[in-house]
Amino acid sequence: MEFFADIFEYQYLTNAVIACILSGITCGIIGTYIVARRMVFLCGGITHASFGGLGIAFYAGINPLWGALIFAVLSALGIEYAGNRTKIREDSAIGLMWGIGMAIGALFMSLKPGYTSGDLSSFLFGNIISVTTEDIIALGILATVLLIGSVLYLKPVMYMAFDRDFARSAGINTTLAGYILSAITATTIVLSIRVMGIILLISLMTLPVVIAGIFTKSYSRITTIASVIAVLGAFAGVATSYYFEVPSGPAIIFVLTLVLIIVKLLSLQRKKQLKRDENSI
Repeated sequence: MEFFADIFEYQYLTNAVIACILSGITCGIIGTYIVARRMVFLCGGITHASFGGLGIAFYAGINPLWGALIFAVLSALGIEYAGNRTKIREDSAIGLMWGIGMAIGALFMSLKPGYTSGDLSSFLFGNIISVTTEDIIALGILATVLLIGSVLYLKPVMYMAFDRDFARSAGINTTLAGYILSAITATTIVLSIRVMGIILLISLMTLPVVIAGIFTKSYSRITTIASVIAVLGAFAGVATSYYFEVPSGPAIIFVLTLVLIIVKLLSLQRKKQLKRDENSI
């Protein structure tokens, strides 16, 4: 109960919990699209490419997340353009952005006077106590936009995720929609960096979706269940981090991984039981 009392007493803990809830919602919604499109690698590429913007902004002495946002959006749009208009394969473009972004970020951060390895690790693995009120507002706006968008544009997004040719035949401007979804994915990634870090963020986008997929194959239901799982998992991870004094990012991933293992084992057990019941009839 001490954790729940401290949430309302300490501002940094309040911000951390709110950030986890909002990141869970946004990552659950975007993660469903990414997994359904089978482009988890795209998420990883944008995430790591954003590190280039972080490094440049860090070197210039401005808010690193602004640099990461610009870099991530441009990288996402570049990857989308490469997949649509050039002879460069999408996975190759992602790999290029991934490596170049990390190299640029590491270079500029190392050039910053007073640089320490802790500056690097806080972005790679997250530093949830550094979440500010401005970060909360930005995440809140993004979560609101995604919730409204997922209700109003569920079918077009679903068509884009599973079959772009069908989406095109349904009258959807797949080129424009692809750019918009890529930019939104990049924005979601950047605004969640403080919570999970660049390296661990991809897990928050995929683990809840995989868990939700065990319960249902409906895109809309997976989106809802994945968001709920991500929120609860993030909250449980922060609580675990608080009580055991471990980093919150890894704690969240361990909680979600444990949930996945338990749910998968229960699912397999249920299938075996149903098979025994069928054989006994």
